[in-house]
Amino acid sequence: MDNLLRPIYQERASHPDTLAVLMIERRSKASSITDNFDAVMLVIVKQAEEPLFIKHYEFEHKTASLHIVTDALLQEWILLGTNRRVIDWIINGKVLFDRNEYIAELADRLSTFPFAERKLKIGMEYGKLIRRFVEGKAFFEADHFLDAYYAVVHALHHLARIEVIDRGFYPETTVWNQVRHIEPQVYKLYSELVESHESLEKRLELLFLANDFLIHSKAEIGSAHLFQVMKEKEMWQFGELLQHPELAHFTQDLGVMLDYLTEKGFIEVSQIETKGQEVYHRGYSFKKSVDADL
Repeated sequence: MDNLLRPIYQERASHPDTLAVLMIERRSKASSITDNFDAVMLVIVKQAEEPLFIKHYEFEHKTASLHIVTDALLQEWILLGTNRRVIDWIINGKVLFDRNEYIAELADRLSTFPFAERKLKIGMEYGKLIRRFVEGKAFFEADHFLDAYYAVVHALHHLARIEVIDRGFYPETTVWNQVRHIEPQVYKLYSELVESHESLEKRLELLFLANDFLIHSKAEIGSAHLFQVMKEKEMWQFGELLQHPELAHFTQDLGVMLDYLTEKGFIEVSQIETKGQEVYHRGYSFKKSVDADL
């Protein structure tokens, strides 16, 4: 495979903007890691006209795909978890070219998983967890059990990723295999939801009770990044939090997250006068009593 692809990656490696070239070979007949291609070549560049460019090749009854991605997009994938295969590619891929130890340093960062980045990712997952839980409960109460099931499965995935990240690992595509060894309690909840012979309504009812407890138990680590931002001043309006650069990736779930943390007593709400009579802005501040636990 190397010999066949060498002309392609050597051409890319010679470009001054290229930071690294990796090759990921197919490991099984059905391979989601490579999209069933026999090999994937990942070329990471400093900058490009398109942040992601993909080409497909065929040769001697084999197939390969070439992915050219900018460093900025790669970092976004790692931070947001929007392309979890890339973690596998970086850790397990064969390094064909590595300018100034770019891949070596990136792999080291993935293995150490800096605490600040971990806290940010947990906060993002926690917001998604709350949203899915709230959506699922609303569906359940309206007797839309299949929609509730779909939402709860997603909520459990976010809970699973929180457990993995909190232990210092990046969630991979096989996150449930990770969770089985890291936090059996969460794995058991997932198994009971998908494998139990109870009625779907009964399974969901039990899951919502367990999830409510688990979400509350994760409130401190889940909100740590948000509270770190909120410590910058005494009170915030929602629009101010939305505009804060440290919360740029929380936009979609920030409202439901604030509502949940207010309901559970982690955040206080104050009324701020407006020009309208008996109409107030909401001001948010974290309770000092929980500060010591964060």
